[in-house]
Amino acid sequence: MSRSWLPLVLWLSGCVFVPQTTTVYDEQFRISAQHMELQSAQIGSLESCRNEGCVAILVGAGAVAAASAVVSGSLVVAGNVVYWFEKQGKCER
Repeated sequence: MSRSWLPLVLWLSGCVFVPQTTTVYDEQFRISAQHMELQSAQIGSLESCRNEGCVAILVGAGAVAAASAVVSGSLVVAGNVVYWFEKQGKCER
């Protein structure tokens, strides 16, 4: 494993990405609308890791973080499209 990837893998090792829905008030249309954002959450960290076994654990954790970013990112995009259509239906111009 290249050493240049090590900081990235260590940073991702304890993180997953989750969609979060927030409600915002649109002053222009005077309605409350929902919006999704991608949030990172730390689920753990490796403090005393040694030898080649650590590399496998870190690579696996990095893969989980990347997969959660792709899946959750897709959900955020789809959710925001749905919320945009919902907002358009509520708006009276």
